Amino acid sequence: MSDIKLFENNKVRSHWDQKEEQWYFSVIDVVQVLTDSLDPKDYWYRMKKREKLSGIELSTICRQLKMEAADGKKYATDCSNTEGLLRIIQSIPSPKAEPFKLWLAKVGSERLDEMQDPEIGIDRALQHYLQLGYSENWINQRLKSIEIRKELTDEWKSKGLKEGTQFAILTDIITKAWSEKTTKEYKILKGLKKENLRDNMSNTELILNMLAEASTKDISQAVNPKDFKESQKVAQQGGNVAKVALKELEAKTGKKVVTSISAKTLLENKKKNE
Repeated sequence: MSDIKLFENNKVRSHWDQKEEQWYFSVIDVVQVLTDSLDPKDYWYRMKKREKLSGIELSTICRQLKMEAADGKKYATDCSNTEGLLRIIQSIPSPKAEPFKLWLAKVGSERLDEMQDPEIGIDRALQHYLQLGYSENWINQRLKSIEIRKELTDEWKSKGLKEGTQFAILTDIITKAWSEKTTKEYKILKGLKKENLRDNMSNTELILNMLAEASTKDISQAVNPKDFKESQKVAQQGGNVAKVALKELEAKTGKKVVTSISAKTLLENKKKNE
């Protein structure tokens, strides 16, 4: 499970390894946070080279994971768990080192708490969205969409489908079916880069996306697809259910549902007005 964690409003790309039950963090992002370097990749390269001369091979405490970059594509990135990062931080002279260590411990503790009690994660998400300025009505829809998405991915896993590429392909099929845009095209329309698409949907867009994903899950449980190819057909069918609703709504209102308006833009305008 990939995620974005915030340390003092700085993004740190993260991945939760379910088997190991621990977080892995992008080393480049951590270097950026601690050093404010204009070229964290070069800083990390020189740092590994310098430590190697002292007999310390920092690469051995890292693993390569594919993480989304600023251009929206995923690239192999040096990542390390909390233990490895603590060793790496020792080699970075930074006044932020101690606060970052405390942050690492907090992130790990929160995840384990959420595994024991999922409601804790929901409460944290609620507070996060409230702090960003989202309306309570929108937040309720967003939290429901997270629940429905989880039910869908659990269904895919039960069919032996793989997280990553296969999940992304199926998601694109669903999104394209009801919105007539792939996830990438949808993000481009809304002027997004790293931002989460669902976090920038209107209430109506969220509802239709939920309908598409819930329908896909229900159809999958009913027809029991045998492989990825059959699951692609199910994804198309689930998306089509929401497309029918979208077309009928647009016919009644005379307004487009899928637009370039994003929550990001609305929140920025709200802050300016305030």
